[in-house]
Amino acid sequence: AITVFSPDGHLFQVEYALEAVRKGTTAVAVRGNNVIVMGVEKKATAKLQEPRTVRKIHSLDDHCCLAFAGLTADARVLVNRTRVECQSYRLTMDDP
Repeated sequence: AITVFSPDGHLFQVEYALEAVRKGTTAVAVRGNNVIVMGVEKKATAKLQEPRTVRKIHSLDDHCCLAFAGLTADARVLVNRTRVECQSYRLTMDDP
């Protein structure tokens, strides 16, 4: 990867990552004896964006879910990769 510094000596990649964290939302999960409750903060959507398309909690497998707090574009890549890992584990171990 190419390292790019700003004129004052900061790394642009670090600055972009910090800005992404600031723009992210909150995600919380609470575990009980027989239940797990996940909650996410839902920010306002853009005018042209359909509100039901913004999902912060994704089902990965029959028994596994994921909640994310960052940017949707970044999380989409991780969700897809995690789904592939779940499928690979299920095929390899023959167990969910």
